[in-house]
Amino acid sequence: MIEPLRRFKAEFFKALAHPLRIQIIDALREGERGVNELAERLGVEPTTVSQQLAVLRSRNIVYGRKEGNYVLYTVKDPMIFTLLDDARRIFNNHLVEIRDTLEALEPAT
Repeated sequence: MIEPLRRFKAEFFKALAHPLRIQIIDALREGERGVNELAERLGVEPTTVSQQLAVLRSRNIVYGRKEGNYVLYTVKDPMIFTLLDDARRIFNNHLVEIRDTLEALEPAT
């Protein structure tokens, strides 16, 4: 039972291992968005957004629902936002440690 869980975790984090995918997820915090809206908001081509959404869809991180001629995407499990927020806090903690280390290296005046 442990091996399938490890495999799931590895695949899950691989799906998050791209800055644009993180940007897409962050853009979906405010609700559903279509490809064109995401592309405009993120400043990239719609085809690029579609490719990254395909990866997120394949890992069940986002899903789309058809509305007329458009597909609107949303995050499947809002806990993903908590995970990204925790990652941001970890990143900030590392920055504080680096800053403190650099300050300790500065010569006293």
